[in-house]
Amino acid sequence: MSELPPFLVAVPLLGSVLALLAGLARSRTGWAVAAVTAVLQTALAVVLAVRAFSGDPIRYVVGGFTAPFGIELVIDGLSATMAVLVAVVALGVLGYARVAGPRSNAFYATYLLLVAGLSGMSITGDVFNMYVFLEITGLAAYALVASGESGRSARAALKYLLVGTVGASLFLLGIGFAYVATGTLNMADLSGQLAEVGHGSPLVQASFALLAVGLFVKIAVFPIHTWQPAAYAGAPDSVSALISALVSTIAAYALIRIVFTVFTVDFLVANSFARTLLIAAAIVSIVVGSVLAVTQQEIKRMLAYSSVSQFGLVVGAVAVANGTALTGAVIHLVGHAIMKGGLFLTTGLVANVADARTVDDYRGLAERFPVGSVAFGVLALAMVGVPPAVGFVGKWYIALGAVEAGAWPLVVVILVSTLLTLAYFAQVIERIFFRESDAASAASAETTTDETLFTDGNGADTDRPSVSFGMRATVLLAAVLAVALGVAAFEYGQLLQPTIERLLV
Repeated sequence: MSELPPFLVAVPLLGSVLALLAGLARSRTGWAVAAVTAVLQTALAVVLAVRAFSGDPIRYVVGGFTAPFGIELVIDGLSATMAVLVAVVALGVLGYARVAGPRSNAFYATYLLLVAGLSGMSITGDVFNMYVFLEITGLAAYALVASGESGRSARAALKYLLVGTVGASLFLLGIGFAYVATGTLNMADLSGQLAEVGHGSPLVQASFALLAVGLFVKIAVFPIHTWQPAAYAGAPDSVSALISALVSTIAAYALIRIVFTVFTVDFLVANSFARTLLIAAAIVSIVVGSVLAVTQQEIKRMLAYSSVSQFGLVVGAVAVANGTALTGAVIHLVGHAIMKGGLFLTTGLVANVADARTVDDYRGLAERFPVGSVAFGVLALAMVGVPPAVGFVGKWYIALGAVEAGAWPLVVVILVSTLLTLAYFAQVIERIFFRESDAASAASAETTTDETLFTDGNGADTDRPSVSFGMRATVLLAAVLAVALGVAAFEYGQLLQPTIERLLV
């Protein structure tokens, strides 16, 4: 038994406290504390991932209490992937946020609290502990969205809080029903106890429905997605990138854990309503999210609705419930985090350099800001699913898994959504590379490149430069990773097979 798993939560929690304390002595010391913490977190996650992929899952029982009575932390190939993803994305966004802001110690303390919550959700083997980390994640995310200086950020955070609270409450009710039925909260023990109670039990069925719908809120599945466009568009650019890359991603991971570790495939086989719920939610989210994205003019709202569609693909893979589709779901989660986080960071960079935040504002951007144009173009095409980018690999596995399962409606929807994704990104790419900017835009660009005051995404000026090397490097790195991960994804899929097989037993 390794002693390292608890530190995936303890390190960012300690960093959060240190950032607050450092702020009492000297303001704006938070970034240095957060950066050191993020580097340690990344190193720790990588070490544990190597161990998890090299052998059996790593298990740790908090306080030394024997499972199922103690809180168990479990790191297998899937949870290790999520832990590394959280750490790497958090570190990358920090490189962007050093200049882009917000830059208060309170912001960085909340930032690290979010990382702790997401890491805890990734590795916990206890459903109530997952709820606790879900609430920590939610509270930190609400505060980060509200960290912008405009009223729009405050309204978005309030909406996020109200809708998110409903989702968390449903999730807690689902846990309560499962506990009443079984008397345990440990995921592995719950699985066996639920099978003994009977997958046809109304109490077990109600528990599944509440847990699934509660997570649907957190994932932003249509029609309970309404918090997401407001939160993504209203938050500061650094926050938009962080929460778009990680919050719904880890919620989708939690759905995979609940469905396959707790309820198992046997539950889906015994209850057609469960699979119907998942497949219906997936199809509606994929189609409606794509259609709404096509109609948007503000880039950040377009990207937000795109996420509704993209996470619908993951829910569809869960409904298909075979090894191929689940492998695609995990690859898509990783790829989406890199691609969508990179797109939001690029959008913020473009806004600071060229004062462009709408589709029409991107006319002639390639002439004014080649770096941002190339990064946006690569990431957008990766999201569409153009080979060899990681967006293609995830969709390919999910579609192939749907074919194997005979889920033809989902296959058709995946193809249609790919065309719709191409439609809303093509209109932006066409303006970037094949339209000329008007004279006013060009003049504005000449005066905003590196000498202007920084705007934090909500119109507030500060005395810092608008663009730093770290900001440029982060978006370019995201674009490179979107392609590189596509090349490595098939090999990763092979490494993930033992974990997927354990989930489907």
